[in-house]
Amino acid sequence: MDDLQKTQSIWHAALDILKSDPRITPPMLGFLELAEAKGIISETLYLEVPNDLARSMLDQRVRGYIEEALSLNSGEGESYQFRVTTNPEIEPSFVETTPSDAAIESRANERQNYTPVVNGFETRLNPKYTFESFVLGESNSFARAAAWAVANAPAQGYNPLFIHGNSGLGKTHLLHAIGNEALSLYPTYKVRYVSSEEFTNHYINAIANNRAHEFQDEYRQVDILLIDDIQFLQGKDQTQETFFHTFENLYRNNKQVVISSDVSPDKLTGFEDRMRSRFEMGLMLQVSAPALETRIAILRKKAEIDKVRVEDDIFEYIAERVSSNVRELEGTLIRITAFANLSRIPIDMNLVKTVLKDRSPVESETMITPIEIMNSVAAYYGITVDELSGNSRVAQIAIARQVAMYICREQTNLSLPKIGQLFGNRDHTTVMYAAKKIAQMMSERRSIYNVVADLTDTIKSKRK
Repeated sequence: MDDLQKTQSIWHAALDILKSDPRITPPMLGFLELAEAKGIISETLYLEVPNDLARSMLDQRVRGYIEEALSLNSGEGESYQFRVTTNPEIEPSFVETTPSDAAIESRANERQNYTPVVNGFETRLNPKYTFESFVLGESNSFARAAAWAVANAPAQGYNPLFIHGNSGLGKTHLLHAIGNEALSLYPTYKVRYVSSEEFTNHYINAIANNRAHEFQDEYRQVDILLIDDIQFLQGKDQTQETFFHTFENLYRNNKQVVISSDVSPDKLTGFEDRMRSRFEMGLMLQVSAPALETRIAILRKKAEIDKVRVEDDIFEYIAERVSSNVRELEGTLIRITAFANLSRIPIDMNLVKTVLKDRSPVESETMITPIEIMNSVAAYYGITVDELSGNSRVAQIAIARQVAMYICREQTNLSLPKIGQLFGNRDHTTVMYAAKKIAQMMSERRSIYNVVADLTDTIKSKRK
């Protein structure tokens, strides 16, 4: 058996193990089957994949599983690591034999629990959120520079790092980018991204199952803790106490903590002074709404990622009319793209003006409130607000609830956990799933597109 045959034999044997592993989902398997084994150098198996998305998936989300499979398949005295490189030339065979990488990514992102594993440790990082995909502008340059510094030298300078600003301005993106960059530099690190809601639920479940010590041990062994939307720990005294001691333990042991919030530490209500003082020990910085030039760059980046052809004057037209946050900016482009796809026409200025007919040249209207959205959606579907936020799974009520969540996500500054609270204390992943489902349905079914567009226009018209 020559070297190449041996290399391929080792990889195919590992693949067989992975295929029978119940933790490997179909999207994961789709990415694994893209990889081609090219050689072994110094006990390192070299794999090639057709694109950066596949490389990120294998490097971050599936790394722990691959290492386990290689270990199980190794003979006595053997111990293989692996590295992944990108080779676009192997793309055609992938297109002919499997779904597109965009389709696999879409299905992967629809999973409600996004928990990539690195070295057997759940990072909960989204590989799409990197520093490369973060659009830099005057409003976020300092935050980006500080986040980059933390990722490159964890706990060496800014600890803790506290990022605050309104919802939808890129704080979550920066937290994931820190984690992804740090793991690329320090592969053995244990990194954990978690929202305050997830931290709370994890703690409650640990208490209920008499596993409080295991919970403490899990969080205190991390090298970098990235906790999002800390403001939602307000009023949760016991969880706050647990987080305080977790923070203290990590800080004493020279571990990095990064925190995001809608407000600065001094404006956090329902927190003890000792907690706020800990947040102020390191570096505090604010992310502001992007300027016009940055908004145009964000739209251009989004169009590039989605492979949508749009003229520069259209980017400027949209950016002048949508200035509140990045999320709504990107959502507007999705809405325009969906309309064009449904109508089977190119994206031109006439189409954009039709879709954005309710926008003034300078967006000055007051932010829509969630209760206005809930009232309008409930009235449209002929149900009550209580039913909209209740537990009924009747099809009409379920779709109405998802539409309302989608509009709340697109037209307000509320975070996912806050929207979930409004709709019967649902988990933020339920809101994420609803928003993505409606966005997809809008691009495929004109009836859903018209419903969302009509409701949005109606809600805004009532404010004029």
